[in-house]
Amino acid sequence: MADNNPKKDPNDQNFFNKNPLLTFAIFSLLIIVLFKSFIGNQEGQFGARNPAAMGTGAPVMQTKTIPYSDLKKMIKEGKIKYLSIGQTTIKAVGMEGGMKTLYIAKKVGEDNTLIPLLDKMGVEYTGYTENNWVGEILFGWVLPILIFFGIWMFLASRMQKNMGGGILGMGSAKKLVNSEKPNVKFDDVAGVEEAKEEVKEIVEFLKYPERYIRLGAKIPKGVLLVGPPGTGKTLLAKAVAGEANVPFFSVSGSSFIEMFVGVGAARVRDLFEQAKKEAPAIIFIDEIDAIGKSRAASGQIGGNDEREQTLNQLLAEMDGFSSDTPIIVLAATNRPEVLDPALLRPGRFDRQVLVDKPDFEGRVKILQVHVKHIKMAPDVDLEEIARLTAGLAGADLANIVNEAALLAGRQNKERVEQQDFLEAVERAIAGLEKKSRRISPKEKRIVAYHESGHALIAETTEGAKKVSKVSIIPRGLAALGYTLNTPEENKYLMQRHELVAEIDTLLGGRAAEEVFIKEISTGASNDLERATDIVKAMVSLYGMSDVAGLMVLEKQTNMFLGGGVSQKEYSEKTAEEMDEFVKNFLGERYRHVVARLKEYSEAIEEMVEELFKAETIEGTKVRQIIRDFEKRHGIKSKLVEPKETIESEAHDHVPRQEEGDGAHDEGIEQSNEPRKG
Repeated sequence: MADNNPKKDPNDQNFFNKNPLLTFAIFSLLIIVLFKSFIGNQEGQFGARNPAAMGTGAPVMQTKTIPYSDLKKMIKEGKIKYLSIGQTTIKAVGMEGGMKTLYIAKKVGEDNTLIPLLDKMGVEYTGYTENNWVGEILFGWVLPILIFFGIWMFLASRMQKNMGGGILGMGSAKKLVNSEKPNVKFDDVAGVEEAKEEVKEIVEFLKYPERYIRLGAKIPKGVLLVGPPGTGKTLLAKAVAGEANVPFFSVSGSSFIEMFVGVGAARVRDLFEQAKKEAPAIIFIDEIDAIGKSRAASGQIGGNDEREQTLNQLLAEMDGFSSDTPIIVLAATNRPEVLDPALLRPGRFDRQVLVDKPDFEGRVKILQVHVKHIKMAPDVDLEEIARLTAGLAGADLANIVNEAALLAGRQNKERVEQQDFLEAVERAIAGLEKKSRRISPKEKRIVAYHESGHALIAETTEGAKKVSKVSIIPRGLAALGYTLNTPEENKYLMQRHELVAEIDTLLGGRAAEEVFIKEISTGASNDLERATDIVKAMVSLYGMSDVAGLMVLEKQTNMFLGGGVSQKEYSEKTAEEMDEFVKNFLGERYRHVVARLKEYSEAIEEMVEELFKAETIEGTKVRQIIRDFEKRHGIKSKLVEPKETIESEAHDHVPRQEEGDGAHDEGIEQSNEPRKG
């Protein structure tokens, strides 16, 4: 592509500016040679004495090289006044034709008669050390400099591997940039159909820029991909480059940050220069929040000068190329709320594309993409796997498919079966099965009642997630048992009765211990923590209580990573009222759950008996036990039947407090935290 800066100074492209180190070396050698040539000769002819101080002070007018025999003859004839003896050469001064003449003669062997002859003729003589100035420069100056420079370059190259390109890792981004032409296509990206539609026109611009330029349209310079981790932001960026068949410059935001101020800015310049040379091209900056954090967040005093300079350079570069330059900047982050407003304004990152966790249909498509190269048995039902993996991202689904293939290979199967997929799902949600963990019959009994309590409340409460499986097999780091729940339908919001149902389900385990074991344990610590978080969210975020009415008392600062820092804006009095409400509300729901468990005590005992026999029972078995109990006692059924059609499901807008770590809470109720005592 032609140079976009025709006014560039041609002097910047000359040899000396392009090769500063070589220029410095040449200049240094010239100075040394001139210095030694001028000064060395003056001091070397007659030792340390100045010829001007020897005799008449007239300068040497001519120099002659004569045989050694002629020199001795001239000494005998009295024509030599001064003489200096070196290791191989003799230099003498005499007068010839009224001019001061320097005679040079080579010594011949060891002549023991020369010194007596000089004494006899009264000739002043001295000795001197012959200087080979070329050898002195090479071995006394150049060689040490080269040795030092070689050591320096060796150390610099070692540091360069760790810190990136350039001297001491400064300036160059070549070592940090992954430059490639990806083979990924849009067909390889599933579950994010809306995001793909948003970026397809970028492909069209990179392929056919003249279509837009002739109409006066300006393609967005930058597109920001935002979403939770593992949803395919990087994969989508590669697909854009793969579809457009253009170079793809991928770099992490943290690669620009070093301990030296200015290094990041230099690397940003180098990155954009590389892209301009390869245009049309795509620059992809992953985790851009590493360099794009809001400058206002650092306060008026201090701040990170290196990060701010890097950000300023990025802003300048994105303004530096015209709208018809076929270079698109794609960036990804899961923390868009911390980015600087100047980075998000139109003209830089014109669009923000949400790459969210997939819904039911999206999960099915993602699974279909990942099983293309898997040998599957006919009984594999990907829709069932998609229902069990609500809330999981594309990366989680890819891991489940791979884990299922590994499990089948471990058992030397010819094909991957449905059971392998189900086991892989449980591993992803609940953790690795701990068959070797031996628990006492007493603890096994506690866990069985605990999980049965969760299951019964979930099945008899309107709005609760239905049970898929109950197990008392230890899994993961701390879970001695688990209840796997599956959402029934596509849910984007949660109503108040659904939040209350979630609280009741969480309290079911603790209540079952109290009702049937007559003593509580530490196994419900995680359940109580999550139930408390939901009630607090009802008060502080959703306006579902009389404590604050419609006031929002907390603001969440992280929308994708979960948790984060919440900004609390209420008084101490309100905090006391909130604590009192949470305590009373949990107590009220706990009493309701205890009453329900006592009413269905026989059903709980049957579940516990089944769990002791098989260690794992399916949700259909749980519902059958409850249904049989109600028929025997003529009780009006409280069993909430699942809907006939299970539609797609995606994350609702309930905050992360009640979802815990996101993926796990959509499908697991852990019964035990690490126990004390």
